[in-house]
Amino acid sequence: MVRLNEQQSKGVLYTAASFTLWGLFPLYWKLMEHISSGEILAHRIVWSFIFMCGILLYLKQVRPAMQTVKGLMIDGKALFSLLLSAILISVNWYVYIWAVNHDLMLEASLGYYINPLVSVLLGIIFLKERLNKMQTTAILIAAAGVIISTVQYGSFPVVAFVLAFSFGFYGLIKKRMSFTSAIGLTIETLLLAPAALVYLFFFLKEPVVTMNPSSFGSLGLLFFAGVFTAVPLLLFSEGAKRIPLYQVGILQYIAPTITLFLGLFVYHEHLSAAKIVTFLCIWVAILLFTTSQLRMKKTANSH
Repeated sequence: MVRLNEQQSKGVLYTAASFTLWGLFPLYWKLMEHISSGEILAHRIVWSFIFMCGILLYLKQVRPAMQTVKGLMIDGKALFSLLLSAILISVNWYVYIWAVNHDLMLEASLGYYINPLVSVLLGIIFLKERLNKMQTTAILIAAAGVIISTVQYGSFPVVAFVLAFSFGFYGLIKKRMSFTSAIGLTIETLLLAPAALVYLFFFLKEPVVTMNPSSFGSLGLLFFAGVFTAVPLLLFSEGAKRIPLYQVGILQYIAPTITLFLGLFVYHEHLSAAKIVTFLCIWVAILLFTTSQLRMKKTANSH
């Protein structure tokens, strides 16, 4: 039996907490069903930026953040990469909010089950990484599940794939960046905030949130959406650096599992036979992929 030291125990706790919060997010978005997904996203960006500025003050990282911004002004390629990552995460946020509030929670959870496998494919294509036989089998089984669902259900799971690939490409870009998650999220939301504000003040035709006191409750929900965006990310950042990557890979399935259960047992979404087959294929693929990771870790430790 493997014993975890104090730092690893904290790492598991922080990382599990972050994925648990992400899995519970639908409960919060459902409170704002009366607000359009675009308005929620715009407020989420703005309030996340304001909250992250406070976090940087608390963590005493304002000066490193300013130095990072100055460096980005000089390095156009790095600035473009960060802007692209900001756009990808905003697409991911929007589609997830839209899916939850349009009763597509099961498909959203499928997207985050697929995401690790998508990340592996992106690693092969862009980072020239290689798969072993078990990992290749896992990818093929997952692909078979999606094909079966597409044929039987009559439509391609667009939401799931947009979520999986937007977050997969986001992770690929972030992998090459050296600054902390707190600084990264602050700058990303800074880049997105002007567009969000323009949308709120000039393009949003019927805003739910106004200066009318009757909308203050909705404004409070939107403000805390910014808080809830930052907190799990910071927990993840603190946890992931204390534990091996394979443990992070195992823990990440907490979030889509919680979302799946919420969709089934709280919001009573329909689970068709085609979806059951798809989920079974994905779960088998995950089992094979995780087993492969554990074997590789065991082999590495034995040498």
